[in-house]
Amino acid sequence: MPGRARNLEVKALDPDPPSTLQAALSLGAEDHGVLHQRDTYFHAVTGRLKLREAPPRPAELISYARAELSGPKVSHYRIVAVADHLALIEALTDALGVRCVVEKARRLLLWRNVRIHLDRVAGLGDFVELEAVAASPGGLEVERDRIEELRAVLGIAEQRLVARGYADLLV
Repeated sequence: MPGRARNLEVKALDPDPPSTLQAALSLGAEDHGVLHQRDTYFHAVTGRLKLREAPPRPAELISYARAELSGPKVSHYRIVAVADHLALIEALTDALGVRCVVEKARRLLLWRNVRIHLDRVAGLGDFVELEAVAASPGGLEVERDRIEELRAVLGIAEQRLVARGYADLLV
């Protein structure tokens, strides 16, 4: 579908964020600092719908769909820049209702086409997310290989994998 993007992602509990950060930097990941994000999730007919606030960046409305798997999973998403996020939150709250609000501090690292998120989520704890953006419309073999390489370097074992999103874990 035009305008939609996709990635391959995996989420895991992170029992030692400083070690995870050091391992990622040792591999050559670029540190882009800490983002403070507030995601307001709305009830949606299909998939998920959230409004992300991460000042000083403009707010974004993000719709996405993905399977609830503990291992690498494909996510299809669309991101729309929002000019008046406060009015949009009010309108979406009126029409759809708020499902959940997720607040987190996210350390963003980039390695090749993979976003490494070291997240501290309010009410949940520490997580590491790997998101490999699909470079082409074909298969995801390259992205899967990069995810697996990062999992090995960062020590992300099967038993630490998390199938559900932060909003689902909080609800």
